[in-house]
Amino acid sequence: METKIDNTAIDNFAHKSKSWDMNSKRVKNAQSIADLIVNKIELSKTMELMDFGAGTGLLSFFVAPHVAKIVAVDNSPSMLIEFKNKSQEFSCETEVIEKDLSCETLDRKYDGIISSMTIHHLKDTTALFSKFYNMLHKGGFMAIADLDSEDGSFHSDNTGVFHYGFNREVLKEIAKEVGFKEIAFELASTIKKPQSDFTVFLMTAVK
Repeated sequence: METKIDNTAIDNFAHKSKSWDMNSKRVKNAQSIADLIVNKIELSKTMELMDFGAGTGLLSFFVAPHVAKIVAVDNSPSMLIEFKNKSQEFSCETEVIEKDLSCETLDRKYDGIISSMTIHHLKDTTALFSKFYNMLHKGGFMAIADLDSEDGSFHSDNTGVFHYGFNREVLKEIAKEVGFKEIAFELASTIKKPQSDFTVFLMTAVK
């Protein structure tokens, strides 16, 4: 599927897309999250998943051997171009959709939605989870990884960052509010930076 480039939108990741995968901490974090998803959720080769905020496909790459198809959804055209460039390396079928789910909707249904380090970039978490719920088949799952609450020092530049991590109990209540069940959290990884260590959780829930 061709990636449409929207020249009117600001791509906050344009200057990072080429070198994104070169960061070994980022690769290690994505692999830790993927391993936990694979261990916690019964994936199958019949499943079609959405990777929300897929970027260059780090999380998708590690989940791909366990499913039939992954649809990469991101609002950064430059990141999606990098995803497409390496899509032949994935062990499943892939599709790319440029879409900003903070202000748009996607009329598709998936068996599961995965995401890594993306939801802190969206202001309205309740609206986002509601969209996720509506995009899942009954019995479908979401597996969302992001930062536990932090002091704002994780990013060197907080442009486009709406949440300095998340309180797990608050996220749990939001998920319950929109209809999710079997909501659970686990520590997925710890990202060590000079200024501090930052913990990353995996939140799983079922429609």
